[in-house]
Amino acid sequence: MSNILLTGGRAPASLELARVFHRAGHTVFMAESLRGHLSEPSNAIKKNFIVPPPRQQTDAFIKAIKEIVTENKIDLLIPTCEEVFYVAKGRDQFPCAVFTQPLKKLDIVHNKWFFVVTSIELELMTPETMLLTNQDDMLHAYAEWRELVLKPVYSRFASRTLIRPTLKQAMSTLTFDSHWIAQEYLPGEQYCTYSVCHNGHITAHTTYPSNFTAGQGAAIVFKHVEHPAIYHWVQTYVEENRFTGQIAFDFIHTSEGQLFALECNPRATSGVHLLASHPKFADAFLDPQMNCITPLTNASFMLSTAMLLYGLPAAIRKLQLGKWLSTFFTSHDVILDYKDLKPFLLQFRSIFSYLKIAQQNKISPLEASTFDIEWNGTE
Repeated sequence: MSNILLTGGRAPASLELARVFHRAGHTVFMAESLRGHLSEPSNAIKKNFIVPPPRQQTDAFIKAIKEIVTENKIDLLIPTCEEVFYVAKGRDQFPCAVFTQPLKKLDIVHNKWFFVVTSIELELMTPETMLLTNQDDMLHAYAEWRELVLKPVYSRFASRTLIRPTLKQAMSTLTFDSHWIAQEYLPGEQYCTYSVCHNGHITAHTTYPSNFTAGQGAAIVFKHVEHPAIYHWVQTYVEENRFTGQIAFDFIHTSEGQLFALECNPRATSGVHLLASHPKFADAFLDPQMNCITPLTNASFMLSTAMLLYGLPAAIRKLQLGKWLSTFFTSHDVILDYKDLKPFLLQFRSIFSYLKIAQQNKISPLEASTFDIEWNGTE
């Protein structure tokens, strides 16, 4: 059995992974920069460590992780959230196996423009895309497409994404202190994926539709579906880039049957919850040769707090209350575990932390959830 160090304990996916490794007999440690984070009270974790914020104090963060790895004889370090970029930056300094790509390779898949370029090189479908570095580029995009989507090359949860904005809205919103992309707007069904990979080989995978979201981006209800075309797309991209680590993609499947990848997140996502009950899920991180596993059931899972805060108001606006009620009462909450109750009972602590950060920095609570860990390519 191994000593596992997880970073990023604020995310429900991180808590799920801690429980997965604990059930499999491994010893789990957690390192986080957010005090009172979601995973902190979990009985799946042997010891929690509060570390410096990786975005604001990168060198101190790397030093702290190195000390934790050394003192606790860590065998495998698995970053789970966007601190993965800072872990990758210090990757060669840690005296243990690190489940991630080198920083340069990670940045290429995270940067939305580079991701499109690398996909096109592999002849994989993405929406028509333009890089925007100034106002003239933006005007060119509006001349090219009647309806489009605008997003920064570095962003998460679609927190700054503009979907079908008017030119006036775009002109008043975009500043070019950082680059943006414009993509042709494609209506259709949205899907998310999550995969565990070793040097281009997938050992665990799930695909799930994005029906209820927090804001415009992050899915808050998860139910596995079989989608061979999406799996083939992911498999091709992962193999050709010989990717190691956790990786997730967002797709749109149009009514004409065309499949387009919108963006990539090289980290853990909520797909973890769909694989957690599989008895070999922990092995997917430890055995590079094992055959790919997928969820054993098509049960529905959700973030119940997010369904109440985000899903319910959206359902009322869209006149979909019946759909919301049906989903809410037939889905399992991913945080609630009767053998590990404290994270569910104390989850309000991390919510209050986000609200405090949001108020201090004049940002949304969703943006606050990654304020000290996000990677924007300039650090």
